[in-house]
Amino acid sequence: MHVDPDPDAAVSRIAAAIGEPARARMLYCLMDGRARTSTELAIVAGVSPSTASVHLHRLKTERLVKVLVQGKHRYYSLEGPDVAGALEGLSVLAGSPRGRFVPSTPSRLRAARTCYDHMAGTLGVSLHDRFEALGWLSDTYDLTPKGTKGFAALGIDLEATRALRRRFACACLDWSERRPHVGGALGAALLKVALKRKWVTQDLEGRALAITSLGRRELQARFGLRV
Repeated sequence: MHVDPDPDAAVSRIAAAIGEPARARMLYCLMDGRARTSTELAIVAGVSPSTASVHLHRLKTERLVKVLVQGKHRYYSLEGPDVAGALEGLSVLAGSPRGRFVPSTPSRLRAARTCYDHMAGTLGVSLHDRFEALGWLSDTYDLTPKGTKGFAALGIDLEATRALRRRFACACLDWSERRPHVGGALGAALLKVALKRKWVTQDLEGRALAITSLGRRELQARFGLRV
């Protein structure tokens, strides 16, 4: 949110941005931490796509939302935890519960799949979250000392992975979960390890991945991840 020399004016401006019903519906839709396209938010808000764009521009100007451009799509999410906290406080005052976002992605693809050459779906997002919780990834998606040791222990040649002509690691917004999984060369190397060690198997004619019994045991033992 803005740092304004006139706090009263800043509060008034932000409150006005939140206070319009269509914009409020958009913001509360984003409270689950998942990103949405402007088309999806237009449906949530009950407005036309052009009107949604105007509303989203206002919310972005007030730093209530941020946008991630991925390919031809623009995904909107809350600017940060301060915004979520303010919205949560308003919900307490309003005393009304909010519905949750329910993805329409087929269950097999949502559980685990490939995204180009790395893992996506619930599995990919869960691994991303575990890597952060274990302190393996920095905020800039470089490896911490713990991460260097951990990924090397998986059999990933980190020097060769860094030498590839692509980003080493990055946040790739997940199509179904609308939260990040690990992309880049590191994400590709992780998928290769998972396939080689038979933690997952891949459909011959599709993107779906099936987690094996061995994979479930290894994911829990190595990362504390139950799937």
